[in-house]
Amino acid sequence: MVLLYTPELELGKMMPDFNLLGVDNQYWNREKCMGENGLVVMFICNHCPYVKSIQEVLVNDALAMKKFGVNVVAIMSNDVNDYPEDSFENMQKVAKDKNYPFPYLLDDTQEVAKSYGAVCTPDIFGLDKKGKLHYRGRLDSAGRERSDKELPRDLVNAMQELVDNGKISTQQIPSMGCSIKWINE
Repeated sequence: MVLLYTPELELGKMMPDFNLLGVDNQYWNREKCMGENGLVVMFICNHCPYVKSIQEVLVNDALAMKKFGVNVVAIMSNDVNDYPEDSFENMQKVAKDKNYPFPYLLDDTQEVAKSYGAVCTPDIFGLDKKGKLHYRGRLDSAGRERSDKELPRDLVNAMQELVDNGKISTQQIPSMGCSIKWINE
């Protein structure tokens, strides 16, 4: 496991579209995933301890953002040959077991992860309703260590601010997690 932090990206940049197969056996693109007020694109996987530690909060936060018109999509880009726990079949099991209220998509060519500049799981991108980047940061401050304490909802609060004000003025703290497992590396 290689721990990485997400680098800063140019805010306001139009983010790439995608067309990927979901665990529901439907193809999803950015427009189909987009909420009335925006979209959060998360790169996650099944085996990463950082992702495992946030799954419950991730579901709750996705439901909270949906209430103010921001949808969520999760994309899995790891090399499934080297990491079979991240296979499509296992993605389907995890999505069902954890009641993911968002599409969970397989990026088997890793083209989408590369086009977004994703480096780790979780890697979180908050887009406005036009598809422009306004957030690149963490879900919250827990990292790998969940606690019973109620933590500030970094992502939810930032996306609410984007919906309310058209911009995010709060500090964006990088996400940290396991490196994306690139094919042939």
